[in-house]
Amino acid sequence: MSMPVVGPDVAENLNQSCYCRTLNAEKLRRELEREPGMQGVMQHITQTRPHLFSATAVFLSTSMQQQIAAAIRTIEQVIALPGYQAAALARAPAIAARRTGPHGVCMGYDFHLTTDGPRLIEVNTNAGGLLLNAALVRAQEACCDSMRFAFASQFQAGSLEPALIDMFVAEWQLQRGNGRPERVAIVDSAPDTQYLAPEFDLFQQLFVRHGIAASVVDPSALEWRAGALWQGDLRVDMVYNRLTDFYLEEPAHQAIRQAYEAGAIVLTPDPHAHALYADKRNLIALSDDARLAEWGLGATDRARLQSVVPATELVEASHADALWARRKGLFFKPVAGFGARATYRGDKLTRRVWADILAGDYVAQALVPPSARMVELDGALSDLKFDVRAYTYDGHIQLLAARMYSGQTTNFRTEGGGFAPVIVVPSSEN
Repeated sequence: MSMPVVGPDVAENLNQSCYCRTLNAEKLRRELEREPGMQGVMQHITQTRPHLFSATAVFLSTSMQQQIAAAIRTIEQVIALPGYQAAALARAPAIAARRTGPHGVCMGYDFHLTTDGPRLIEVNTNAGGLLLNAALVRAQEACCDSMRFAFASQFQAGSLEPALIDMFVAEWQLQRGNGRPERVAIVDSAPDTQYLAPEFDLFQQLFVRHGIAASVVDPSALEWRAGALWQGDLRVDMVYNRLTDFYLEEPAHQAIRQAYEAGAIVLTPDPHAHALYADKRNLIALSDDARLAEWGLGATDRARLQSVVPATELVEASHADALWARRKGLFFKPVAGFGARATYRGDKLTRRVWADILAGDYVAQALVPPSARMVELDGALSDLKFDVRAYTYDGHIQLLAARMYSGQTTNFRTEGGGFAPVIVVPSSEN
């Protein structure tokens, strides 16, 4: 059993010295299988997704937690600025200009941690894993007596369930004014094949427990007719959108698009939210001090963003040679990408991949190496990388979680990696 080392940065030292396992697998099974319809899901996850959950927690200082919260609040202020919105919507398809009211459920702000504070890596409008991580948090226990201080006062996610229902009801009321949805469709393409498919079932059970009919649906099962969206003979009035066709452009998604444009459903998150939050070109604006000042953001908030958002620029053929020369200090991301797909560290680029980047729509972000977490695997110690995701609604953090991995990006293919709970410990100055 490892013994935690106390030093100037308690969280960092714990991440490198306390590598005991904190996951109680039986507790996690009970959390995931609370409803009869979920029986056997833990065994299914173990067999088909063996690296979904890490057995080890990640530690975060209260100072870092506060800096993450402050950064999110500031970004939300920027997104509310008319100048920012005009710029973001101008480069998005026309459907994104539709503003029906909802903020967008299950937002995700992803950060790397540095000795100087958090650095924003990206923002996602349909961030997966919230309910899975809520169950994971409740299945943790202190690994030894010397660590009980860190686990004693942790948020156990017990209040998260009613908060999530309130979130969906709030989305409904922002568009409808009052009441609550009668039937929610949780929609993704071939949902049974998605890596986070178990979470779709958890959301379905959540809605049903709170008196809202719900189903997990492939968009091909939905039909626009008689002024409503239908799943067979069941009328759908709200869609929890997990699609990665963010602007509903594919033929298979036209029923949802027609219902959305007609105002017949409450869609969350919607194209408007994606354009304002998750288009990677927004990172360019968030790291551009001059533009932020032009839009009216104050000096204190601009300084915060300068420290939190790595410098980001558009990849253009006109300055391809300069970017190639600087590539080792850059990370390249597709404008409309998600889930770390087609993202590249500059120092790993080949000329063939570089040609693909130049032919596509990419941004280049200043490289911020992720933090490391020591884990024990088969009796040997190994460093895994991790990022921290803040799940939010309307700018307020609902839950913090980490993703542990090896390689260039998060991948859920790493022994000992996967989702990990974030345990907040006092900062050295506290």
